[in-house]
Amino acid sequence: MQKLNVIKIGGNVLDNPAQLEQFLTDFASVPGPKVLVHGGGKIASELSKQLGIEPNMVNGRRITDADTLRVVTMVYGGLLNKNLVAQLQARGCNSLGLTGADANVIPAHKRPVKDIDYGFVGDVESPEQVNVTFLASLAEQCIVPVFAALTHDGKGNMLNTNADTIASTLAVALSGHFEVSLVYSFEKKGVLLDVEDETSVIHHLQPPYYAELKEQGAIFAGMLPKLDNAFAALEQGVKAVIIGDAAEIQIIAGGGKAGTRITL
Repeated sequence: MQKLNVIKIGGNVLDNPAQLEQFLTDFASVPGPKVLVHGGGKIASELSKQLGIEPNMVNGRRITDADTLRVVTMVYGGLLNKNLVAQLQARGCNSLGLTGADANVIPAHKRPVKDIDYGFVGDVESPEQVNVTFLASLAEQCIVPVFAALTHDGKGNMLNTNADTIASTLAVALSGHFEVSLVYSFEKKGVLLDVEDETSVIHHLQPPYYAELKEQGAIFAGMLPKLDNAFAALEQGVKAVIIGDAAEIQIIAGGGKAGTRITL
């Protein structure tokens, strides 16, 4: 099978012009088929405030009312997505900006109201519903999809969807056609035993060691959902998941010794 990298860029790198410039240069030079996934929460929050719409967050998750949905659609699907595509084109990386609504690539449904009404937040249906035929055709044409963190409900509504979830969903869906590595690139060197110590990288993580570390409370709580999703993706056919420094994306995507490599 041909190798393919699904790479999600973290928000702190997206918000840092110098780091983003270097990341895009390195990303463009990663060989073979690849997919880029991005969010843009900080920029969306800044624009919301400028428009007199106060961001509403609960447990770190954005409540997406109708006005906020307009803002995130403009920022994620427009401002950020098209600027990323333009910058990749300037680097010789032929790209196509997409949301989950385009070509019906990622169907989703509005999150049901339980304790909290998140508004127009989307939960992805399943990897089986992803339009893999379309994505495979882009790979054949050497076109790189650049996905904003937006999906749709099939009823005419856009939905704000977690970028990590979109990345893992695409990785699982594509694993039937490619040997897929899912890469979460951000500002840290990898999964750290001590979040304040960049030298404490866990270079290889498998289920038994992960269970041991969780029991000890040794992993930063904010990393646990990402790791749980990583193991779930592996169980559904993804070859490897790597969490690491965006500045080392060439090494990571090339299978080199950088970041935290997660396997079964």
